[in-house]
Amino acid sequence: MSDLPLEWIDTHCHLDALEFEADREDMRARAQRLGVRHCILPAVERANFLSVQTLAHRWKDHYALGIHPLFTLKAQEKDLAVLKQSLTQNAQDPRLVAVGEVGLDGFVPGLDWSRQLYFYEQQLKLAKTFGLPLILHVRRSCDALLKGLKEVGTSGGIAHAFNGSQVQAQQFVDMGFCLGFGGAVTFERALHLRRLLVDLPLTSIVLETDAPDIPPQWLYVKASERALGVASPRNSPEELPRIAKVVAELKGVSLEALSAQCGQNVRRVFPRMENP
Repeated sequence: MSDLPLEWIDTHCHLDALEFEADREDMRARAQRLGVRHCILPAVERANFLSVQTLAHRWKDHYALGIHPLFTLKAQEKDLAVLKQSLTQNAQDPRLVAVGEVGLDGFVPGLDWSRQLYFYEQQLKLAKTFGLPLILHVRRSCDALLKGLKEVGTSGGIAHAFNGSQVQAQQFVDMGFCLGFGGAVTFERALHLRRLLVDLPLTSIVLETDAPDIPPQWLYVKASERALGVASPRNSPEELPRIAKVVAELKGVSLEALSAQCGQNVRRVFPRMENP
């Protein structure tokens, strides 16, 4: 039996975040040694289109271009024009795998829902025009997201950090999406999310970290501890193999089976990753 680590794909990782500024290269190298062969780096605003592209090429990773719903408050119409231009210029780049991170957020207060909807719908149209899948931000917004997908049409993709109902999950799956599971599912009290994971077929899930956010249970710092000055450790792709271990145990499958199937799932929804 080989001593080499299993191969994993972190389908959602913000490697360009400031939290990685001090040791980004070393951190990515450590994750690679742990078997995290590929990371997918979604953009969140026009300002980081170039950074995710540059980092993806440096590490032979992959990237997505889009405007995150939390950034729609300051986004302008010209940002959509820049996104279209960037998608055009990089249309033949095999490392560009999706339009994302796009979507809707019904949780964070103070966001303009109609503005979110406008940017979401415009980016759906761009994804359709360029024949690219989507990386969707899904937070208390499943039905509205599904409505937009049905109206505009979709090339599938990944519903990131999914935590909706079984019925909503099936609707995304029927539209060609896989559902992303990461640090949140490692919490023993995440009963709904764990039931959802168990009920889904293995062909419908992918793994992610959302690093530096959504830490797994072993990195989580309670609010009471934070109040005393205990810093919250950042999440990183290095945590993915351990997250995978929790997922495999919940699903009742071997790590080898999980690695192989998740790899197939990612390449199915992101066809450009067939020849990394």
